[in-house]
Amino acid sequence: MILGITYTEWVGYLASAMLIISFMMKNLNKLRFINSIGAILFVIYGFMLDISWPIIITNAFILCANMYYLFIKKQ
Repeated sequence: MILGITYTEWVGYLASAMLIISFMMKNLNKLRFINSIGAILFVIYGFMLDISWPIIITNAFILCANMYYLFIKKQ
């Protein structure tokens, strides 16, 4: 616990910050990359919350969509 905030909450705050930052990007590839980091952190956060499937499933899908557009669709 740091500053009265649990590690789980810190992961959630960091994930939220990454998502917010990603939507400020003008470059679509940067947006998808930063958004993917946020999605990964949200998946971790979902597991830290004793398996919150709605958070895990939604962000796993977002991560897959970002990876598709960053690596497969690009070719």
